[in-house]
Formats: sequence, C-alpha cells, structure tokens
Amino acid sequence: MHRTALRNVLAHKGRLLMTALAVLLGTAFVAGTMVFSDTFGKALRDSNSKSYSDVSVQVVDNAAASDASARQKSESSPTVLGDATVQRLAALPGAASARGVVSGFTGVADRKGDLIGQVWAARGANFAPGQDGRDPRYPMVEGQGPKNAKEIALDRRTADRAGYKVGDTVRIAVNGPVIEARLTGLFTTDDPVVNTGGTLTLFDRATAQQTLLQEPGRYSSIVLTAKPGTSQDALLAQAEPVIPSDHQFVIKTGAALQADEQAQIARSTDAMRTMLLVFAFISLFVGIFIIANTFTMLVAQRTKELALLRAIGASRRQVTRSVLAEALLIGTVSAVAGLLAGIGIGAGMQSLIGSLNENMPSGSLVIKPLTVVVTVAVGVLVTVLSALLPALRAARIAPVAAMSSGDQPATQKSLVVRNTIGSVLAGGGLALIGYGASTGDDSGRLPVGGGAFLALIGVFVLLPLLSRPVVALVGPLLRALGGTPGRLAQQNAVRNPRRTAATAAALTIGLTLVTGLTVIGTSVGDTVDRAVTRSMKSDYIVSSANGMNLSGQLPAQIAKAPGVAASSPMTSAYWKLDGTTRSITGLDADAFDRIAEVKLTSGSTAALRSGQLLVDQDVAAKSGVTTGSTMTAGFPDGSTGRLTVGGVYEGGGMFGPVLLANSEIAKHEPKPYVADVLVTGENGATPALKQALKDATGANPVIEVKSKQDVRDDFSQIITFALNLMYGLLGMAVLIAVLGVINTLAMSVFERKREIGMLRAIGLDRRGIKRMVRLESVVISLFGAGIGLLLGCFIAWAVNGTLKSSLTGLTTVLPYGQLALFLALAGLVGLVAAIWPARRAAGLDILSSIKTD
Repeated sequence: MHRTALRNVLAHKGRLLMTALAVLLGTAFVAGTMVFSDTFGKALRDSNSKSYSDVSVQVVDNAAASDASARQKSESSPTVLGDATVQRLAALPGAASARGVVSGFTGVADRKGDLIGQVWAARGANFAPGQDGRDPRYPMVEGQGPKNAKEIALDRRTADRAGYKVGDTVRIAVNGPVIEARLTGLFTTDDPVVNTGGTLTLFDRATAQQTLLQEPGRYSSIVLTAKPGTSQDALLAQAEPVIPSDHQFVIKTGAALQADEQAQIARSTDAMRTMLLVFAFISLFVGIFIIANTFTMLVAQRTKELALLRAIGASRRQVTRSVLAEALLIGTVSAVAGLLAGIGIGAGMQSLIGSLNENMPSGSLVIKPLTVVVTVAVGVLVTVLSALLPALRAARIAPVAAMSSGDQPATQKSLVVRNTIGSVLAGGGLALIGYGASTGDDSGRLPVGGGAFLALIGVFVLLPLLSRPVVALVGPLLRALGGTPGRLAQQNAVRNPRRTAATAAALTIGLTLVTGLTVIGTSVGDTVDRAVTRSMKSDYIVSSANGMNLSGQLPAQIAKAPGVAASSPMTSAYWKLDGTTRSITGLDADAFDRIAEVKLTSGSTAALRSGQLLVDQDVAAKSGVTTGSTMTAGFPDGSTGRLTVGGVYEGGGMFGPVLLANSEIAKHEPKPYVADVLVTGENGATPALKQALKDATGANPVIEVKSKQDVRDDFSQIITFALNLMYGLLGMAVLIAVLGVINTLAMSVFERKREIGMLRAIGLDRRGIKRMVRLESVVISLFGAGIGLLLGCFIAWAVNGTLKSSLTGLTTVLPYGQLALFLALAGLVGLVAAIWPARRAAGLDILSSIKTD
C-alpha cells in the first residue's frame, strides 16, 4: 500500500503541484516570520547590550520629565536629585564614581531648517568631564566638549548627515525658541538611540539643566560605578538609604536595567512575530480548503482504482493509510521546501528593513531548532489533517464500485446535516456579533471576535447551499455574455456544490478580512475628518511634532504675526467635575467663535466669556446636568469651587468633553499645558500666512504649521499605510486562493474529459470550451468574493460598534468604489486563474477524451 501511495504521488505530480505550492507558501510565511523575528530580536539585543556597560547602579527621578507640564517642581516634588545627592553617593564605600545625568528632548535642524532624524529619537544630555576634561561616556573624536550656553557637541553620525563641521553654527530646539550654538566637538557613542538613527546633542551641565529640565541644579538620574571587588547588589544596598523612599525615585542595578530592556525588546519582537504569524496561519487556513478539495477530487477520480484494491483484499484501514501516506509525503516535501524558502524570506525581510533604515541593527541569520520543528510539523499536520476526511471517504468505497467510475455525488442526507450545522453556527455567530456591537464599548470586543469566528465557519459550511441560488441569479447574464458556453459554465458551477464551495471559500476568507479592514479604516478616517472639519474653524494649527508643551511665549509671538486675524492657544488640564476626573480644553473666549465651532444643543458659546463651562452630551448625560446647572470642581491646587454649565454640545469633535476659557484655567494652573495654537487668517489659508507663522516660531524644526487639509492628509497617510501593510500580509492568502481556483479547475477539466470531448464532437469549438471554463472560474470567484464582501462589511460594522466609546461619533462608512474594485479584482483573479485550465481543456483530443474510461 505504501508503494501504491508513492506511485500515486508520482502519477499525479501535476495535479498535486498546486497543493504542494499552497503548503510551501504557507510554511514559508511561518518560517520567514520566525527567522526574521529571531534575527531582528538578537540584533536589537546585541545593539543595546552596551547601554549599561558602565552602569553599576542607576537612580532615576521620574518627576524630572522633559515635559514642562510634569514639572511643577517646588510644590509637587520638593526633593530632587542635585549635586548634594551626587556627592553623597560618590562618597559611598563601594562607589568609584557618581555622575549626574540630564536627559531630555532636543531637536537638531539641518542646513535647510528641517529636523534631522525622527522626532522621537532626538535627545539631549549633559557633557560631564572629569579632571582631565574628558567624559568617558562620550569620547571626542574631534574638537572638545561644550563649556557654556553658546556651545554644543553632536554625535558623529548626526554631524555627517547634516554636513556640520566643528566651528559651524547649529540651530537646535527643545520646547522654546530656537537656540543657535557653536559646534565645538564631535563624539562617538554606543547609545542605542544614536545607533538606530537618532540624534544626541551635548550641553554643558548648567545649560542642560536649564534647557532640558528648566531647573538649575537638577538631574534626571545619577549613575554609579562600583569599585573593583564591589558587586552591583552591594552598591545598591549602600545607595538605597541615601535616596528617599518615594515612588518618584527608582533605583536599580545595571544588570536589572539591562534585563528590563532585554525583556522589553523580547515583548516587542514577540508582538511583531505574533502579528505576522496570525497572517501566516490565515494563509495556511486558506490552504486547508485547497488540500482537502484536491484529495477529495483525487479520491473521486480514483474510485475504480480504490475499489479494485478493496476487491483484492485491501482493508478500509489500509486504504485510509494509503491516502494519508500520500498527504504525509506531500506535506513533508512541501514543508521542507517551505522552510528553505522561509529562510530566504527572513533574509529578505532583514535586508528590506536595512534598506529602509540604514541605522537599524543587523546581524547574521538566526535559525533556531524550534523554527525548523514548527515549520515542518505545521506543514505536515495541515496537509495530513486536510486529507483526513477524503481518506475516510476513500475507505468507504465498496468493492462493487470497481464496476463503474466517476464522481460519487454527496447524498442528500449529508447536505441536510451539513446545512443544519452551518445554520446553527452562522446564526449563533451573527447573534454574538450583534450583541457585542450593541454594547458600544470595549466589553463587546470578545463577543464580536468569537461571533466573527463562528459566523465565518458557519458561512463556510453553508456555502454549498448558498452556491445554487447565487449562481442561478447570474445565469441570465452568463447566457447573455457567453451563450451556450455561459449556460454550460453555470451548470458546471452548481453541479457539485461542495467543490464550488471549497474553491470559493479560500477567496471568501481573503475578501472578508480585506473588506473588514477597509471598512474600519474608512470609517475611522471619516470620523476624524468630520471632527476636524466640524470643529476646526481656524485656517492653521501650530503644534509640536513630538507632542511636547509649547513655549509660553509662542502664542503671543504667533498673535503678532502679519496676516493673523484671530488666534488662541489650546490648553489642556485635568480637573475633577462632580467627583469624576475630566479632560478640560481651554481656548480664548473672545476668539472662540472665529477659531472653533461646536454644534450646541442648548446654551451659547458666549457663556465662555462669563467663566462658564461647555460640556458635551455624554458628560451632560452621565453627570445629569443641563444648561444652567452647576458642577463641583476640584482643582490641582487642592481647592474646590462651583462652575456653571453654560451650554451642551454634540461630542465627537477635536476639543474633548469639556470646554472652558483659558483665563479661567490660568486661575488654578499658572502654567497650563499648551498643546496647540489655532490661527485664523485675515485672508484665509494662504502660503504667506503659513510662512509668517513659521517665521513667528523662529523656523523651529520641531514646530509644525498645518492647515485643515494637512491634518486630514497626515491622518489619511497613517490609515493608508496601515491598510497597505495589511493588504501586503494578506497577499499570500489571496495568492494561495488563486492557486486553489487553478487547481480545482485543472482537476475538474481532467475529470470532465469525456464531457468536453462530447461537446467538441457535437460542434462546440475550442474558443467555446475556453469561454466555458473561464466563465465558470469567474462565477466561482465572484461568488466567493461576494460572500466575503457581505460578511466583511457586517463584521466591520460590529467592530466599529465596540470602538464608539473610544472614538466618539464613529459611524460605519462603506467605500463603495473600493468594494466594487475588490469585486472586479476577484473576477479578474478568476479569469487569470482559468488561463491554463482553459487552454488545457481546449487542447484535449476529441477521440481520446470520448474513449476515457
């Protein structure tokens, strides 16, 4: 029986090729993901391994943030890390040295005034020279370290990228006006931020403290180096009594810090690997339908052969084993080939990352034994399990079937049972989805996810039932387009509903996911666009690229810019209103109606000038207030007061749930967080006004001036990038689905050789045969795609329902143009997939086909 299985594989190489390709592609995706994530993770760990090479113990002041809103120093955090703390730590018996470190954001402009590198990787620190005038942490390769407020040093990579040399004037920005300083030195560093493309700027100690922390004498952290013979744990024990036991301070050994960093890298790479593996297993799931369909058709085509084996003494178990042995052989060979291809994919992904960002860490490929075992095991298991049901069906073939040949149609009973099971699964899944969507918050995501899975499985089970009426609907169109070949194509598509369903299911999976992602992305984009369009009446919004607090002087500078008709800083605060912490957005009351717009359901925006609140409908409903009601406010300084509600507006805009005049916020927060500045021009949005605003910021490379359309475009780019990434990852599943269509049609042509020969004999020409096969392929593809579109839209609607609590005003928007494009592409896929089977069918010899037994 094993020899028979081997001969069958060799005899049906062409028919099994597509099955082998499906397994190969799926396992290659799995192997490539694991190789890439392991390689990239190791490269990151190696790159960061030197981060704490000179750190024995580190003390971090969490309150010393670079964000000015977190620096209410004197009142909220009277204890700071200063020179006295550094001296006490340096005097510890086990300490060889103690270094005060200042760290914060610092952007560096190139010669064109643009920011060098990414905003999140732009850092500043203090130059801490020893007695010899050198800082071992930042060895100078040219020039010397900064000594006053007019001098800085840059890492060598940043200077080379911008073309700066020692002696040049460099423009830098923190959160205030642009600073011009002379470049006195270039240094090298193993700082991972720099190694991955970031920038590092060094100031002298006093300037760093004043510029980055806005508080002289304060450090962000203190680094201790142990004396020879003193362990890190021992030095930690000595340092802990010196540091106040306050959650504001965190003290750890260098080993613990490095372990934390390695764990964070592992979590990041694991998350990336999980996401990629999800798409890899989607591809394998699609492949299951192809494999099962292939073996089902092979068993049907070999009915006489298998019956003869039973007649000469083969048992049912032996027949089952024979079919499974074929699957095992195909799965093993395909999985090994997929492993080799996956190694290549992993190397390619590593090279791609390197080409996109030359500063990303790289290293030799990591191929773990686990990768090999998982890849081969997954490929073999998927193939064998997919062939299990066809193998069991093969064992049920009676010896008397040797007297006849041909496909054995499914019994009506089996379809009734299948349809019943499918109806229960689909109905239960749709009910769960509906329930989850009705919750309107995060609690509905689990029911929606579980319901989507059940509904998807239920629809797959019901596809044979759905195929007949759906294909019948397009019958008139097929006859109009294809005449007799069109009518034959329709009959072929519904002749074996199981086969049609199995072929279409692969496309249904892909289109369900693609449609769902597209509808969700379009809906979120539309919601944000409406929020900006409806709320932002101003022509421009000035904000920091890194989300930091804008300088307190900036709003006044912008207001004086030529062409500005009205402007207002948009401040942010968090107060307790009736016992619940709420986000408060502040705007200038006098300029409000010229820069912003809210849709009021009651009250008036003029109430802001009287120091009253405007609240959205959600806050009003939850707090039980209306226009004229009062709310108890708890302020950051510990005091309380009563505020009157001056109006209620519809939520979903860009201003949050509560609005208040800036003058009222300033009474309790002298230095509120300034997120943006809204500007309305005398002549609208003009290039001259945009340039004037840029000039008013001192051409700060960190500050962005955006129009309403710029805000839309930026968000649209994020959505588009995310969707394109998902489309790319789903591309493998779609490719496997195409292989499934080709495979099914090719095997169907072989199975219908006699029928095709008879059609040729009675006058249907080669062109008609090709048209028949092509139309059949297009019908099956459109059937699968149509079901996927409907299911994807429904799931997207449910997911949007669970996002409403976090994205106010979210509604489901159907991008009809894109959905029509997906349907058209599915038809094109069917047309392309039919090229080879159609040529094969048209090329069959008439007499030999009629003689087929």
